[in-house]
Amino acid sequence: MESVLKISNLNLYYTGVQALYGIEMEVKKNHVTAFIGPSGCGKSTLLRCLNRMNDLIENCKVEGSVKLDGTEIYDKNQDVVSLRTRVGMVFQKPNPFPKTIYENVAYGLRCQGIKDKKILDEVVEKSLKKAALWEEVKDRLGQNALRLSGGQQQRLCIARAIAMEPEVILMDEPTSALDPIATAKIEELIQDLKTEYTIVIVTHSMQQAARISDETAFFLMGELIEMNATKKLFQLPNDKRTEDYITGRFG
Repeated sequence: MESVLKISNLNLYYTGVQALYGIEMEVKKNHVTAFIGPSGCGKSTLLRCLNRMNDLIENCKVEGSVKLDGTEIYDKNQDVVSLRTRVGMVFQKPNPFPKTIYENVAYGLRCQGIKDKKILDEVVEKSLKKAALWEEVKDRLGQNALRLSGGQQQRLCIARAIAMEPEVILMDEPTSALDPIATAKIEELIQDLKTEYTIVIVTHSMQQAARISDETAFFLMGELIEMNATKKLFQLPNDKRTEDYITGRFG
């Protein structure tokens, strides 16, 4: 199975305090990879390393290597805007722009200078269909996106990411602000999307990781403790700390 992302000896420091220690892992193409572990263990910090979102944080220093399709993303010549197009991100709290549903999805394309209405219309429709939202909003594309429900807003944010045709979609606890019905819809959507995209999801729910991911990585205190096929990690973990976390002995 081909790896899309390869992380080698990754260390990260915030104002000199180390937050990630020697992370080594590979993320496979068209798989859902889940990051689990207690709060503050480095899951979201590592996720943000994968599209250099940590560049936006003052006094944050990253050492080591992250390769996307064999190319070093921390190379000084790397165009970060194009990287974030290829590695899209969906955040914990739905964050649609205070614009119409249509303009939310078309926004990134407009930023790239695409003005052709026919192209924009096609991409908006295709992206909303892929995000399982088209049928619910097709008659009100001119409505303000902030009037959508939380679950619809989150699917709109996924559509916005898809519109840029990324290879990888990063999701940082994408269902933690949603009710169980909206959560189930997003989980179903993630399963559909992995046929076209590679998905990395941070989740605080072990049940969610077990339901939707192909591989799971368990983190503790900034270290990757183990990573394996999800079924194997949950049923036969290699490390006692993983077993303790999964069985609820700590965390």
